[in-house]
Amino acid sequence: MSVYSTFTSVSGQKLEKAYWPAKGKPKAVIQLVHGMAEHIRRYDATARRLNEAGFAVVGHSHMGHGPYADILGYFGRKGGWDVLIEDVHALRRETQKQFPRVPYFLLGHSMGSFVVRGYCLKYERGLAGAILSGTGHFGKPLLLAAGTISNAICLCGGADKPSGLLAKMTSNGGNPEYKTPFDWLTRDDAEVQKYIDDPLCGFPFTAAGYRDMFSGLARLYPEKLGAMNRDVPVYLFSGDKDPVGGNGAGVEKVAQEIRDAGVKKVTVKLYPDGRHEMFNEFNRQEVWSDLIAWVEANI
Repeated sequence: MSVYSTFTSVSGQKLEKAYWPAKGKPKAVIQLVHGMAEHIRRYDATARRLNEAGFAVVGHSHMGHGPYADILGYFGRKGGWDVLIEDVHALRRETQKQFPRVPYFLLGHSMGSFVVRGYCLKYERGLAGAILSGTGHFGKPLLLAAGTISNAICLCGGADKPSGLLAKMTSNGGNPEYKTPFDWLTRDDAEVQKYIDDPLCGFPFTAAGYRDMFSGLARLYPEKLGAMNRDVPVYLFSGDKDPVGGNGAGVEKVAQEIRDAGVKKVTVKLYPDGRHEMFNEFNRQEVWSDLIAWVEANI
């Protein structure tokens, strides 16, 4: 059973909140942090499967996402990435009041994995584990160039307007074998069509939204990862045909950087032929089972 309500962002804006109660007494709480240009309701099937395994699940739609967004793809005039991180923390604190002694995990997908990685540099203490789905690695030259362009567009008055240029620069849909610009998400055509038909999915970010995301990624350079808690385990999973993760190479590189920062337990799972959204892939049952097994092993 899913329960949808509202949650107030640290910016004061109303956001959509979702809660899926565990079947029986919860063994753990998993907080979902969704990706770019989507919303929390897309995780209903995954949350229900986690409920069956005995986990309570909670999450919210980010600023600039979901039914209450004033401008899709816009986090704010300034400090938007910090708003995303602080909103995750506010929901965690609220949820842990309800479950004060229950192991607590964060699960971030795609852009949400970048938010979780940034979150762990500031608020990781007390987590039972961090889970990164569909994450990626981005080098300094690329982020510097993208950040410069997005800042220039913002300075020219385009901060709160969709940026076609930046959307094209960051597009993952260019494979000539793909039938739609969104086939890179999953091999399941039905799931791709659901995404295309959803008015709250697939929108281009504003220039400020891109600027904030690039600034958040720049915080994840290896020399800044020393703030991570060495005793909090990290699980990374993705498809080995996910362009965001460099077809697996970027995921492995992120994992190695986390290991090099001193984190003791880092696990990577790459699914053959899987694309970006493993929760929406043909083998989602396997993906859910692997996730459940990892969480149970780290409670």
